[in-house]
Amino acid sequence: MIKVLFVCMGNICRSPTAQGVFQRLIEQTGLIQEIEIDSAGTHAYHVGNPPDPRAQAVALRRGIDLSKLRARRITGSDFIQYDYILAMDQDNLSALQLHCPPEHRYKLHLYMDFAPELKTRDVPDPYYGGQTGFEQVLDLVETAAEGLLRHIRQHAIPR
Repeated sequence: MIKVLFVCMGNICRSPTAQGVFQRLIEQTGLIQEIEIDSAGTHAYHVGNPPDPRAQAVALRRGIDLSKLRARRITGSDFIQYDYILAMDQDNLSALQLHCPPEHRYKLHLYMDFAPELKTRDVPDPYYGGQTGFEQVLDLVETAAEGLLRHIRQHAIPR
């Protein structure tokens, strides 16, 4: 089983959106038994809370239900347990690198590196903006999800 963890700052906007998008994608491709997904935050601001209502509304309009997800903070065991730890931006990647044991740093990636055609390395934080920011996040994570799935199929899932 391949384990994927999406990480942003508070785990209420970007990383749960990425989790929901990727969950739907692996369900559609029949890989639900081969890939496990979760999300977390680098900070504990919103632990136990559901995703931001704006993130939920935008995702639901595209058929993705985030309502059952709850924010959590990344733990030391996550660095051991997960095969891919995907930061939504460079600030969160830096935070992960500070806490990740050296032998597990190869698991850390920027999520947008799986969508090089978009020529952006960060999924911008929509928290202090308007509705369009949440739409942009969804557009970005949907494209990156396709690239991540291609990568996993090529490198991690035995044929």
